[in-house]
Amino acid sequence: MKIIQTDQAPKAIGPYVQGKVVNGFLFASGQVPLDPESGAVVGTTISEQTTQVLKNIAAILKAADTDFDNIVKTTCFLKNMEDFAAFNEVYATAFQADLPARSAVEVARLPKDVLVEIEIIAAVKSV
Repeated sequence: MKIIQTDQAPKAIGPYVQGKVVNGFLFASGQVPLDPESGAVVGTTISEQTTQVLKNIAAILKAADTDFDNIVKTTCFLKNMEDFAAFNEVYATAFQADLPARSAVEVARLPKDVLVEIEIIAAVKSV
């Protein structure tokens, strides 16, 4: 088991790690749209916030020596399902090859009252 930690993604705001590699897979904690340096929420729209979340995920993937093409499953939490179409437009830009399996649910509230959180499971290139 290997803990993934990078200063290119937001520090954990609770008792958890950014990710762990176990048996050839990265299990990443849910990412919200925080700026890695300041810890401030980035953006006020679902599109802006999803863009930042994907940047944070990219940093964690890089730290684990993998990329978006190796994501096998995402779980997406949206504050408002009315944002689903706009969310999908930005989300789709992250994937160049095969799309991962995905769950998307509306939730009552997310940390720091953000609009979106995404967690991922990805295959890693090296353990």
